[in-house]
Amino acid sequence: MKILIINRDYPRFLADMYGSRPGLSEASYALQLSARNASLFGVADFYSHGFAACGHSAKEIHINNLWLQSAWARENGLRTALPAPVAPGARALDSHWSRAAGVARRALLPVARRLAPRQIKKEERRILAAQIEQMRPDVILNQEMSYVRTACLRRIVGGKTKIVGQIASALPIGEDYRPYDLVVSSLPNLVRHFTAAGLRAAINRLAFDPRVLQLTEQPAERDIDVSFVGSLSADHRSRVRLMEELAQRVSLKVWGSGVEHLPASSAVRSCFQSEAWGAQMYRILRRSRITINHHIDLAEGFSNNMRLYEATGCGALMVVDRGRNLADILEPDKEVITYSSVEECVEVVERLLADDARRAEIAAAGQRRTLSDHTYARRTAELAELLQQL
Repeated sequence: MKILIINRDYPRFLADMYGSRPGLSEASYALQLSARNASLFGVADFYSHGFAACGHSAKEIHINNLWLQSAWARENGLRTALPAPVAPGARALDSHWSRAAGVARRALLPVARRLAPRQIKKEERRILAAQIEQMRPDVILNQEMSYVRTACLRRIVGGKTKIVGQIASALPIGEDYRPYDLVVSSLPNLVRHFTAAGLRAAINRLAFDPRVLQLTEQPAERDIDVSFVGSLSADHRSRVRLMEELAQRVSLKVWGSGVEHLPASSAVRSCFQSEAWGAQMYRILRRSRITINHHIDLAEGFSNNMRLYEATGCGALMVVDRGRNLADILEPDKEVITYSSVEECVEVVERLLADDARRAEIAAAGQRRTLSDHTYARRTAELAELLQQL
């Protein structure tokens, strides 16, 4: 089975990766893709690697990485309206990416002022169509259902290829999902939503890739008492409130985005470190004695996010909000520690910081469970079985 995986990257991550790698924007498609995978950001090549282990051929397409996609177009004789890549050090360009990236430190974008966002998206889809035509996949796994919309995908593939969607984020308004042969999600409430709409839908949880432990160095010691890595935006009000309280009570360090929007008086600002992408995030988790996890409202009380697996896979003790399905993933009080309120979270963290033995015992149990039950090798095997039934 040949599987093409459509993914998309955060503009801020792309700006950081290309801004810190002089010459990468002008490198070959293979070298840029290798650098992208080596960053370990998001799901990297975790799905294609897992499918390959199951005996299937799979490739990721990072549709909005215009450096990468422009390189593919050039090397495959596809003329494109996208200009040549911008070398690092050039003036940041005013484009839809730089606006989306907000305060990205180095918005080095391979897009000229003359190209409007609509034109850019048109070029993205034209290159994607050529890649699909070249690969002729049996299945397209669209992990960006809100970005690559149903009508566009159906227009590109017609009825020749099975289309599978994967989503655990807010659903686009007014979308027609009937062309999808299957939708998978790590959120039970979204699976119920699609099933009620008459679609074939199934749970497929997120996971951890053990290669991360080989590709990031083992720290000499866990020298970060309490960490949080994630977003602190207007969509995360309860999370911000939790961080504010923790920042005043324990030795907390925060990495992520959105801190610039907090009030100048925010206690979180004093413990903010920087953004952290991919490998850097994993190194932080490997240095953390305790790491905090907190789900957004969309989860509706379900435990679901990637941090569940990233944190435990890296051997940090995870303190996480109490989800109604958490026991199906990790055992509370034995493999992770849970909380149901801000005050309980603070009390739990203070208690664990004073109990080295219990903290280490639970962290080790959580890591064993994730490395045993929650790897991408297992997840892609489960997903491959679903795909073969289509």
